[in-house]
Amino acid sequence: MVFMPESRPYHHGDLRAALLAAAERTLREKGTAALSLRELAREVGVSHAAPGRHFKDKQTLLNALALAGYERLAQSLSAADDPALPLEPRLTSLGRAYLGFAVDNAALLELMYARKHEPDASEQMAAAVEETVGSLVQVLADAQRRGEIIDGDVEELNLVTGAALHGMSAFISAGWLTPEAALAGVEGLVHHLLHGLKPR
Repeated sequence: MVFMPESRPYHHGDLRAALLAAAERTLREKGTAALSLRELAREVGVSHAAPGRHFKDKQTLLNALALAGYERLAQSLSAADDPALPLEPRLTSLGRAYLGFAVDNAALLELMYARKHEPDASEQMAAAVEETVGSLVQVLADAQRRGEIIDGDVEELNLVTGAALHGMSAFISAGWLTPEAALAGVEGLVHHLLHGLKPR
């Protein structure tokens, strides 16, 4: 199901949330270039100076949007994770959660990856990245301890896993794969990641 921030009139005490919801709608419909604090103020019905109480400039707004995206992605991954499962079904469940988020939030995900490398990205952003990307590292490290996968640099193994999943989300964005085909293919993708392509 596609997440759409609630569209409701701003009411006192909820300006930051109203601005973020309006910003995400604009991001989804028109892209980053269309985001403007002045336009967001007009959309939610406040003075053009009012957003400045929460976001000093557009960069701060973009960071806040990316941070909110990482928080939602972390929630999706956490809800999909079952540490009691063997690695293959566990990674398949996490992969489906990641791709589901990517399908429903393509523009937001692109912003999240762009903002995490910005010099002004906050420690909060680094912690949010760690909670999402780091959670997959932990899954792989647990699997190494249980002897389910090879020893080695767990960060490198995570890079391979993440590249495969994000590559599928890029194929969806480019129209090379339908969301349905990508989600249906996660089980096979994880199987090939874990077992390789050589004949056995």
